[in-house]
Amino acid sequence: MNYPKALVWFRRDLRDDDHAALYQALKQSQQVYCVFVFDTDILNQLTNKEDRRVEFIWESVAALKQALQAKGADLIVQYGKATACIPALAQTLGVNAVYANHDYEPAAKARDQNVASALSKQNIAFHTYKDQVLFEKDEVLNKSNKPYAVFTPYRNAVLKKLDAFYVKPYPVEQYAHHLAKRPAEKLISLESMGFKRTNLKQMQLPTGMHGGKVLIDDFLDRIAQYEEARNFPAIKGVSYLSTHLRFGTISIRHLARLALDRQNRGADCWLNELIWRDFYFMILHHHPQVASGATFNPKFQQLSFPNNEAHFQAWCQGQTGYPLVDAAMRQINQTGYMHNRLRMVVASFLVKDLLIDWRWGERYFADYLIDFDFSANNGGWQWAASTGCDAQPWFRIFNPVTQSQRFDANGAFIRKYVPELSQCSDKEIHAPWQISSQRLQTIGLSLGKDYPTPCVDHSKQRLLALDLYKKISG
Repeated sequence: MNYPKALVWFRRDLRDDDHAALYQALKQSQQVYCVFVFDTDILNQLTNKEDRRVEFIWESVAALKQALQAKGADLIVQYGKATACIPALAQTLGVNAVYANHDYEPAAKARDQNVASALSKQNIAFHTYKDQVLFEKDEVLNKSNKPYAVFTPYRNAVLKKLDAFYVKPYPVEQYAHHLAKRPAEKLISLESMGFKRTNLKQMQLPTGMHGGKVLIDDFLDRIAQYEEARNFPAIKGVSYLSTHLRFGTISIRHLARLALDRQNRGADCWLNELIWRDFYFMILHHHPQVASGATFNPKFQQLSFPNNEAHFQAWCQGQTGYPLVDAAMRQINQTGYMHNRLRMVVASFLVKDLLIDWRWGERYFADYLIDFDFSANNGGWQWAASTGCDAQPWFRIFNPVTQSQRFDANGAFIRKYVPELSQCSDKEIHAPWQISSQRLQTIGLSLGKDYPTPCVDHSKQRLLALDLYKKISG
């Protein structure tokens, strides 16, 4: 292929290096334009106009625009329906082809089909490439040529296949001279799209390609300790790269290459997490019904949860009376982030202590998580609810107090987000309802007033959950 003009449509791949679609367009075309669309089909569904994700995207788009301008080009930024904007812009620019990277969610696939159809009517080609995963769709199948439904054999197959070829970067710079020269245009403001600034800057989450590099450099200094450190929310143990991966300010190939190069247990464990991410993308591709609320395991579709609305609101607001659960929920409410260990704890608590449908929690995370990615979020919730692929067995139920004692032993994380309990001792802080009335008076803590008493009894709810699942499991 050799086109006079092409257009690269950036979506969740906001970088100008190691970028599959950009590389292919530059290699195959004489003149390449770049565009990003703030898609109103997506933005109009966001009721909260102080959305950290939109601000993160805006900041990262601004950084990408600046990087392209430094090369004499520019990033065209539009606001509207992508299904209308892309064909119209392609026609205006007179391009012969539009390039983009694969998306895997059903709604995104439908959008791309609409765009491809509209472009086809204008005799404009539409090319898409694998970019946001290491392996996609049918690239890793079992011996029967079927998709895996269990993670461990999938991971083993991936590790067997994962060689230098699959983590090789796309050398974009080699063809950067094919970028179309354009005068710089001013970036549309957040406010003109109806959105407001959030506390993103105070959270010290660096944005854009440079922000991703800063976090990578920081993580590489402690990656050897990752396997153990990642379980403790009060310490700096994880990579904090999930938002950058979600919006593609860094390349998955680059991260996998870094993990493979290190060859220590921490790096191996981290690579394992990157493979989980691919696994859930693969599951979504082969089982798109999960995107419309279906359980991966059909027999659990009939689970009938009591769904106590007051209990759900207590969970949302971090007022359940279980300190670690409440601290985690306040973390997501205040920052849009939640530590991965805590995602499992609060999900288990919602489903198996409060007996609330996992889809309620899935929706809440979808609204609040800055690193929200449908496939991983759905996979994680179905894992916790024991309805998914390779899920936690239905009879395994996290004890929120034991989890607290084990992973926040001195209560440092709880004290950060539940300051009402700051005067409790390291032992008391995990179950304040067990503190004697005399001691409560001494530390100035009034349960039910300063901090709620538990909204449910874990031991009783555990039995109810087992009974609920047993009826379905037989």
